[in-house]
Amino acid sequence: MESWLRFSQRWGPALAVMLVIFWASGTSSRDLPQFGGWDTLFKKGGHALGYALLGAAYVRGLRGERPAWPRGRVLGLALGLAMAYALTDEAHQLLTPGRHPALSDVAIDTAGAAVGVWLAGRLGRR
Repeated sequence: MESWLRFSQRWGPALAVMLVIFWASGTSSRDLPQFGGWDTLFKKGGHALGYALLGAAYVRGLRGERPAWPRGRVLGLALGLAMAYALTDEAHQLLTPGRHPALSDVAIDTAGAAVGVWLAGRLGRR
């Protein structure tokens, strides 16, 4: 049986990123910083970056599964998990004042996750 320490080392980064995304998603629109003409770029870029980190963190967690899964399965599952979390994140925004869900955000999140999964897959080969 896997030790708690080993489990937390593998899955801790993913849980930390998920908590940050959940916190940001639950922040009221009036409490979010405004960046003027750069607002959309910063916020959508933040979506992509956050989900790139989440995708990479999922790869890290899934790589340690026993028996070891094939690389393609790990990468595909990591991307699927990130996309599923993006969908739940948008549903969470239904409960947040001044926020609204958008499928375009799910697309941006998934694209960011794909980059993170791809990078983690490339770096994991070495």
